[in-house]
Amino acid sequence: MTTIASEVPVRTGIGERKDYHALNAELNLFAPDGSIQFDKDRQAAAEYLRQHVVPNTKVFSSAAERLEWLVDHDYYESEFLEAYTPEFLCALHERAHSVGHQFATFLGAFKFFTSYALKTFDGTTYLEGFEERVVATALYLGQGDEQLATGLVDEMLSGRFQPATPTFLNAGKAQRGELVSCFLLRVEDNLESIGRSVNSALQLSKRGGGVALLLSNLREVAAPIKRIENQASGVVPVMKILEDSFSYANQLGARQGAGAVYLHAHHPDILRFLDTKRENADEKIRIKTLSLGVVIPDVTFQLAKDNRDMHLFSPYDVQREYGTPLSDLSVSDHYDELVANPRIRKNAVSAREFFKTLAELQFESGYPYVLFEDTVNRANPLAGHINMSNLCSEILQTNTPSTYDSAIGYQEIGQDISCNLGSLNIAQAMNSSNLGSTVETAVRALTSVSDQTNVDAVPSVANGNETSHAIGLGQMNLHGYLASQRIHYGSEEGIDFTDIYFLTITYHAIRASNQIAIERGKTFAGFEDSTYADGSYFDKYTQHDWLPATQRVRELFADAGVTIPSREDWVRLRESVKQHGIYNAYLQAVPPTGSISYVNNATASIHPVTAKIEIRKEGKLGRVYYPAPHMSDDNVGFYQDAYEIGYEKIIDTYAAATRHVDQGLSLTLFFRDTATTRDINRAQIYAWRKGIKTLYYIRLRQPALEGTEIENCVSCTL
Repeated sequence: MTTIASEVPVRTGIGERKDYHALNAELNLFAPDGSIQFDKDRQAAAEYLRQHVVPNTKVFSSAAERLEWLVDHDYYESEFLEAYTPEFLCALHERAHSVGHQFATFLGAFKFFTSYALKTFDGTTYLEGFEERVVATALYLGQGDEQLATGLVDEMLSGRFQPATPTFLNAGKAQRGELVSCFLLRVEDNLESIGRSVNSALQLSKRGGGVALLLSNLREVAAPIKRIENQASGVVPVMKILEDSFSYANQLGARQGAGAVYLHAHHPDILRFLDTKRENADEKIRIKTLSLGVVIPDVTFQLAKDNRDMHLFSPYDVQREYGTPLSDLSVSDHYDELVANPRIRKNAVSAREFFKTLAELQFESGYPYVLFEDTVNRANPLAGHINMSNLCSEILQTNTPSTYDSAIGYQEIGQDISCNLGSLNIAQAMNSSNLGSTVETAVRALTSVSDQTNVDAVPSVANGNETSHAIGLGQMNLHGYLASQRIHYGSEEGIDFTDIYFLTITYHAIRASNQIAIERGKTFAGFEDSTYADGSYFDKYTQHDWLPATQRVRELFADAGVTIPSREDWVRLRESVKQHGIYNAYLQAVPPTGSISYVNNATASIHPVTAKIEIRKEGKLGRVYYPAPHMSDDNVGFYQDAYEIGYEKIIDTYAAATRHVDQGLSLTLFFRDTATTRDINRAQIYAWRKGIKTLYYIRLRQPALEGTEIENCVSCTL
C-alpha cells in the first residue's frame, strides 16, 4: 500500500534524523536571517510520516488485496464496494495516488492519522493513508455512481471540498458512527417529551453527533402542574440531566458527547438559566460542559434601547391561551398583547440588566450563544418558525413537535433536525477549472449523506431528514485566500469578495438542487409553501445585476475564470425552480471547521486567524505549532489576527456572506484583553443591526504572563 511518498531524510550534523516534534518546534523560532522557518514544519511532516506512520502501516500488494482483507476482517463494509466493478475500484485508487498528495503541515498530517485514518482494532497499525480515506469516502457517497465517486476523489484530493468530520471519519467503516454532524431536538412541556428527549440525546451522542435541545416550552419554576400551584421545577434540573447524559455517551471514545440547550430570552427562567454558567454558581445548579444558547427577538433590543422592563411570559399560559408553544410564537409581534393579557402570568426584569448579565457571562465563559430570532425568520425561505440552533450555531431550520403516549411511544412523529456538513476551501475553489461543477459535486455528496442516513433510534430525526433532505455546504479558508491575494481581511475589497463569492456559491448550490429535483421528480416536503416556489426568494438577484464593487475583485474572478451569475442567469434559474422545485430544503451553513481545516491546510471557517503561528496542545505530544495557511515571509502583514482586526470588520464580513446563506454562519467574536462588558454589549447590538443571525463564542485574548517571553519566538513577536 503506497500511501506515503518517501522524502529526503532530515539529518543533524552527526548524521542522525531530527525528531519531527523538534522540527515542528523550530517553526516557532526565527532563522538567523530573521525569516520564519516554514521549511522546518514541512520537514516535520515528512519525518512524522517516515518515523511514525510508515513503520506502523500495514502493506498490501494491491488495492484489490487490501479491500478484500479489510472486508474479511470487518474493517470495511462490503455493500458500498459491491456497487462498483473491481476494475473501477483499482482504477480509482490509482487515480487517487497519481495526484501525489502531501500534507502541507505537520499538524495536518498528525490530525489525519490520529483522528481519521482507519487503524487495527488494537490501535497499533494504520490501515489507511489519506488517499485511501478519500477513496473510501468517495465510493461510499457515490452509491455506485462512478462519475460522482470519481468527481469526489478529484475534489477532495485537490483540497476543494472536504466532508465534515463525522462523514470523513466514518464513511465505509464497518465499526462506525453516523455520517451526520449535528442534531436538533425540541422538547415539549411534559415528562414524556422530556424523557424521550433524554433518551434521544443519548442515542444520538453515541452515534457521533452534537445535539442541541430546545427548552423554551418547558414551564418555569413554581408553575402549576395539574392546576396545583408551585409544583414545576423549571429548566435547570433538565439541564443537569442532559449534562450527565452527554458525559456518559460518546462515540466509541473517538468523539466526546457534546450538547447545547437553547432558551427564549422571555422565558421566566432565563436568569436562572444564565446563572448556571457563573463561575461561583452553586454546584447543584452549575453547568460545566453543556453549551447554552439564548433566543433573542427584536423587541428585547427595543426595550433595552427605551430603558424599559422586559416581561417574561409563562410558557404554560402561552400554550393554554394561544394553543401555540412559546417557541413557535413571535414574541415581537405579540409582545403588547401578551403583556396586557391578565391570564398570562409574567414578571419583569430590566432589559438593560438582562443584556448586562448576558455580557458578563460571555466575558466569564464565552457563553451563551445568541440567536437573533426575528432576523433569522425574516430570512427563512420556508414556512414555519425557526426557534433554535445547534451546538455550533450555524444550523437554522424549522421543526415540528412530536406527541407521545404514557410509555413514551410516538403518537405523532414530528420533525426534528439533522444536518449534513462539508466545506469548500475558498482558495482551492477559486482555482477550480469549473466552480459550478465543484459546488454540484459537493451538493450531491452531502445529499448522499442525507439519503443514506436513517437514525431509526430517533424517529423524529429520521422523519425530519426524510422530508427535508437538508444539507449544509460550508466554506473555509477565507482569510488564507484573501491574504494570498494580498487583501486585508475586513477591507472594502475583502468584504466585496465575500459578497460576490457567496452569491456565486448560492447560485450553483440552488442550481444543483434543482437538477437533482428534476432527475428524481421530487422536492422537499413543503416546497410549495416556500419563497422558492413563488419566486420571491430570487427577487434580490433578479432586479439588477449583482457585480463586484471594486476593480480588484472583478480582476480576481476574471483571472480565475469564475463567471459571476448574471441577472438573466438568476431569472432562468428562478423559472426552473418554480417549475421543478429543489430537492434540499436547506443548502448552506458555515460551520466553525476545526480539525478538517488543519487536514485541508485552510484557515478555519470564514473568520480571521487567531494567530500567525497557532499553538495547540495535542495530547501526550504537547505543544504543536501550526503556521497560518498560505503565509510566507512576503505576505505575513496580511495575517493580522482576529483580536487585532476587531469585531466590526469580522461582523461586516459575515454580514456580506449572511445575506446569501439560507441557514447560519458560526460567528465567533474576538476581543483584546482590555475589553469590557460594555464592548461586548456594543458588539451584540452592532451584529443585530448588521443582520447577523447568530453569535457563537465570545473570545477574549488572555494577557501575557510576566516572564513568559521566549527569546527569538515567532508567536510571541508577530
